Amino acid sequence: MNKQPVHPASAPVPAGAYTPGLVAGGFVFVSGQTAEKPGSSELVEGGIREQTKQVMENIEGILEAAGCSMDDVVKVTAHLADVRDFDGYNEVYREFFSTPYPVRTTVQSVIPGGSLVEIDVVALHPERKGL
Repeated sequence: MNKQPVHPASAPVPAGAYTPGLVAGGFVFVSGQTAEKPGSSELVEGGIREQTKQVMENIEGILEAAGCSMDDVVKVTAHLADVRDFDGYNEVYREFFSTPYPVRTTVQSVIPGGSLVEIDVVALHPERKGL
């Protein structure tokens, strides 16, 4: 299988041995993104709303570099440091997607580095739409 890495300059600096995005098998896989500012490893200031917005913008940038948009996302996995932040996270999340919303799993997890939220997505690459 052919795998094409996606490393946009606007993405946060990876903290480990992973690729921000990978195009494979007609899909785009975006690694878990936390609330780092683009091109750095520094978290944005603020609470769950500000961090969720930054995470979603980071995902959006990776998808765009792969030739996709948020409308191409079919699966979302979200990790919240505190499940009591769900309402604030969900409020911002809605701003980035339209109906039909992607399928989603949201769980409470220990997230390294002090981030309140981490999200990964799978998108259908536009070349595969309608198949």
